[in-house]
Amino acid sequence: MGWSPEVPFNALPPLPPAGIDLEPKSVLKLAIEARSALAALAQAGRLLPNPNVLLHAVPLLEAQASSEIENIVTTADELFKHVDSGGGDHATKEALRYRSALFAGIDTLRQRPLSTRTATTICSRLHGRDMDVRAVPGTRIANPNTREIVYAPPEGASVIREKLADWERFVHADDDLDPLVRMAVAHYQFEAIHPFHDGNGRTGRVINILMLMESGLLDDPILYLSRSIIARKNDYYRLLRAVTAEGAWIEWIHYMLEIVLESAASTIRKIDSIRTCQEDIAERARAATQGGRDAQFLAVLFEQPYCRIATVTDRCEVSRQTASIWLHALVEAGLLHDVKVGRERLFVNHEFLDVLTRPE
Repeated sequence: MGWSPEVPFNALPPLPPAGIDLEPKSVLKLAIEARSALAALAQAGRLLPNPNVLLHAVPLLEAQASSEIENIVTTADELFKHVDSGGGDHATKEALRYRSALFAGIDTLRQRPLSTRTATTICSRLHGRDMDVRAVPGTRIANPNTREIVYAPPEGASVIREKLADWERFVHADDDLDPLVRMAVAHYQFEAIHPFHDGNGRTGRVINILMLMESGLLDDPILYLSRSIIARKNDYYRLLRAVTAEGAWIEWIHYMLEIVLESAASTIRKIDSIRTCQEDIAERARAATQGGRDAQFLAVLFEQPYCRIATVTDRCEVSRQTASIWLHALVEAGLLHDVKVGRERLFVNHEFLDVLTRPE
């Protein structure tokens, strides 16, 4: 019996797909270009005066974009504003949990290889409660506009666990498959299994980053992958469905390799803009206040665009009065804006925030 969008796809084939060459010349060419772009990205990150800038900023930007794919819409500004407090509206809190889930996944990689257990940890962090594979039948995925059923994932907890075990074996298969191709194929399979009641797309996109890290293509989660997916969101869902309906694996792999390539290139441009902004503001800060000559103070200003007096006090080992004088001097020089958020006063590196949030 052929595939039907309204019938649970318990016949989802195991990986790798039978009878298909996953690495024709066109795929290998794109994979080489994408790996080269990832290497250039790693090098660009190392050239920043403070590489922690990327570790603070890119996961938040990725959290905002990946959540937006699922129509959980907040702004990067709101995320940076509330990252320390965990506040904000519902969408902001959801996106902040994505960042927490990403780092939880990275922590698990330090203890054990990527697995179903990793995916469960990630999904649980996304929801702020323990999650497990779906046990209740009836999950259907519909077109959000027409409400037409477009896919019915496998159902039955034992079936889902069996397919996840096969997915896990493929992820760690001892073969010569290019790791970027493996990531693309594994991402389709995970989304097709749709193991959880909710959060599968976001969990799968965290796993993409973890697979790149586990394979050694990324040292840190500094690839802003989901923004490129948003730009081609219709293609993302269309090509996922095409693999299911038509076995269109090569088109899907091409798409994912292009996303990696585009994301690496745009993140490199973002790094170049950050470095230029850092150098310019550092020079002007030195002219505005004695604190501008303090390396730790400059580092704090660029680890995230919203700064607190308490953060400067702790990191720079100065009194609250000194921290306040430094920050207010930069406000007077036009380098920072000060805003009241609740009972707290925050100092905004608005030029840096603009660099982070504008498209590259």
